[in-house]
Amino acid sequence: MANQQPLRFKTISEFHDFRDLPKPEHPLVSVYNFEDLKYLNNEEPKSLMLDFYSIALKRNANAKMRYGQQEYDFKEGVLIFLSPGQVFSIEGNAEMQHTGWSLLIHPDFLWNTPLAHKIKQYDYFGYAVNEALHLSDKEENMLIDIIKNIQQEYQSNIDKFSQDVIIAQIELFLTYAERFYNRQFITRKISSHQILARLEKLLEDYFTDDTLKQKGIPTVQFIAENLNVSSNYLSALLKTHTGQSTQQHIHNKLIEKAKEKLSTTTLSISEIAYELGFEHQQSFSKLFKTKTNTSPLEFRQSFN
Repeated sequence: MANQQPLRFKTISEFHDFRDLPKPEHPLVSVYNFEDLKYLNNEEPKSLMLDFYSIALKRNANAKMRYGQQEYDFKEGVLIFLSPGQVFSIEGNAEMQHTGWSLLIHPDFLWNTPLAHKIKQYDYFGYAVNEALHLSDKEENMLIDIIKNIQQEYQSNIDKFSQDVIIAQIELFLTYAERFYNRQFITRKISSHQILARLEKLLEDYFTDDTLKQKGIPTVQFIAENLNVSSNYLSALLKTHTGQSTQQHIHNKLIEKAKEKLSTTTLSISEIAYELGFEHQQSFSKLFKTKTNTSPLEFRQSFN
């Protein structure tokens, strides 16, 4: 019987191994061709969740993908964006017939760059966007060229310029995608947000402005009230769709913001703890260590 909880992949290597793809040539960035992914797993899980970004450019697939509340087929060239922690499922024949490319980017590759924050501003990475991006042949070829450039860069000898070159290519890709989305949706109304999308926005807004410093870390009760549902209902819904509780979602956002501040600012650990709503630095450091298996100081030093 299929597993009811999403099967979670913490690393790109784990995902490659699960899909019987060659070992990734870079631990934090990977490009693979869908023609190399010939079969679904014998015990394909009901749903999957990645701890990294996934951008898939697919066409001519004999499979359907469910993401958020929507179902997509891939008869034409389409682009799908997944953020870390989002849940999706794939249904199709055991033997896959599809073409296209996928780009996988682990958040740790972005932490000491402006893109670590900017990537969250692209709406197409959210559950609220419930339509795939349909591409013309010209648009598709432009994006494939960028993907090939990224692959070529990490396959070359890695040097001190490699990350900057790859980041620049990723930013170019995302900017083109933003342009193409605006073109596609200019005459369409994006459907109303589901609870998952509203939760994303609520947490992002709360953790971005001064609310966190003034009111402290949001409680499960606060989140539920702002989404106009009960705490129990929200936790049950999130457990069903993501395999994580409301508290875990709050902590995930907290750690995400902590990593961003540790890698892109010169604030002290105690200053960061205060900005993130902690009264005591020790409480912040303990939570960070529990969630990441490294201390805030060790995480910061890894970028020096």
